[in-house]
Amino acid sequence: MKLLSAVMILASSLAVAQPSIPPPPVPVPDSTAPGPWKHAMVAGVTLTQIAFKDWTQGGENALSYAITLNGRSNRETESLLWSNIYKFSFGQARLGSQGLRKTDDKIDLESVLSINIDEPIDPYASLTLKTQFATGYKQEAATGIRTPVSKFFDPAYLTQTVGFRYKPLPQVNTRVGAGLREVITSVYRTYADDPSTPEIEKIKVDGGFESVTNIDFQIEENVVFTGKLELFSAFKTLDEVIVRSDNSITAKVGKYVSVILNIQIINDTRVTPRTQIKETLSLGFIYTVI
Repeated sequence: MKLLSAVMILASSLAVAQPSIPPPPVPVPDSTAPGPWKHAMVAGVTLTQIAFKDWTQGGENALSYAITLNGRSNRETESLLWSNIYKFSFGQARLGSQGLRKTDDKIDLESVLSINIDEPIDPYASLTLKTQFATGYKQEAATGIRTPVSKFFDPAYLTQTVGFRYKPLPQVNTRVGAGLREVITSVYRTYADDPSTPEIEKIKVDGGFESVTNIDFQIEENVVFTGKLELFSAFKTLDEVIVRSDNSITAKVGKYVSVILNIQIINDTRVTPRTQIKETLSLGFIYTVI
């Protein structure tokens, strides 16, 4: 009996003396690994020569400054692609003793969520907003009188669309869908008013078809063309197509210096029967933030 007790005490002592085995280490996430989000942002300050023709939101030819900020935030997984594009620009010019005048003004936001189904076309839903920062004026050439014609969020163009996205080439991305287009105003109601009704509407909502095509093409090593064509036709007036086109050629002449030629075209007969054209030739400092 004494021998059995001694053996048990010795066994217990050996068990206590054995070093404990540590648990397996908990894996720590790699903070340097790329996440699902990819961001890009480019800021620019340019000296600009601008020419206008029938631009209803105000502005005049000038030698001016302009500040721009363009960015993109994308989240891509195996089944989803969420693309967000934001474009901001603002510029002013001083003409003699007439004070500062607006020459460039844009807020352009776009969010597109598409589902990857491993087919030539993918379903998508999109939301876009177009408006401006400051008051725009139209000046009478004969009298010099300036009349305000637009301001912040007046007008604002909001479009929600669902449809299908197609990418025939790596440089070309197009989508077609059906949705709603809202024109929102507060003071300058001519942008939203329906002349066929006695009331003066400040909000106009149209259901219709939308088509958006984006092109990003590298012409040369330092020359890039980007273009966007937007078409919208309301269900009740399918023979009338609202056209918006924004095209730029950017030539990089130095590490931070670029020349940019931009041409915008708007054809919206509800606002004016004439086609609006805006041409901008810029030489300025461009810096990649992200």
